[in-house]
Amino acid sequence: MSTPASPPAATAPVAGNAVTIQNFAFAPASLTVKAGTTVTWTNKDTDAHTVTSSGSGGPLNSAPLTTGATYRYTFTQAGTYAYFCAIHPFMTATVVVTP
Repeated sequence: MSTPASPPAATAPVAGNAVTIQNFAFAPASLTVKAGTTVTWTNKDTDAHTVTSSGSGGPLNSAPLTTGATYRYTFTQAGTYAYFCAIHPFMTATVVVTP
């Protein structure tokens, strides 16, 4: 008789849909997920950062994330979503959503 595995801790990153903000960079810089996936960004820097869509009208628009804070967004449509940190605009990355 086997016991079901415990669910992972809420703070554990889930492979394939987690982005770490550390050393003034998004890692990975390009993430590919399927439509319907929720991506979680976690700030591990001591400075605040945002997750903000590039251009106008994009879906990503986090408040400033302090150390340890997270932001989640569920991508429902296929496409390439470029984003940056509004506080540090040199920080850029993309999420590619496949059908």
